[in-house]
Amino acid sequence: MPSKIVYRVSATATGGRDGHSKTEDGAVDVDLAVPKEMGGPGGGVNPEQLFATGYAACFLGAVKFYAGQKNVQVPDNSTVTVTVGIGPREDLGFGLDVGIKVDLPGLDKDVADDLIAGGHKVCPYSHAISGTLNVTPVRA
Repeated sequence: MPSKIVYRVSATATGGRDGHSKTEDGAVDVDLAVPKEMGGPGGGVNPEQLFATGYAACFLGAVKFYAGQKNVQVPDNSTVTVTVGIGPREDLGFGLDVGIKVDLPGLDKDVADDLIAGGHKVCPYSHAISGTLNVTPVRA
């Protein structure tokens, strides 16, 4: 749990996966659509896309934060790609599968591996899903 909340945002969804979602400040305002692969019409945004987008940005921020603690410069052209899959669970409901690929061009392999592991430890998304999803970030 955080020791101090420094930012908070609220979002409201209507209609579920085939509806609408927006943040209280209006910065995110999207129509939602069930993907074709899940029997829907596709063509809109879905929760997995939003999760992947947020996790990727957050993870790269965490890598940069950890690198700053180690006095290492993260290259400007670094990228994080998060892939989110969804499917039925054996017991009930649905589960997620998450993959993370990190590209830190020009950094020594050992330095890059340390930054990726450190970023995974400090990333709030990684922390939030620890124990519920098996996520191992890898170099791209």
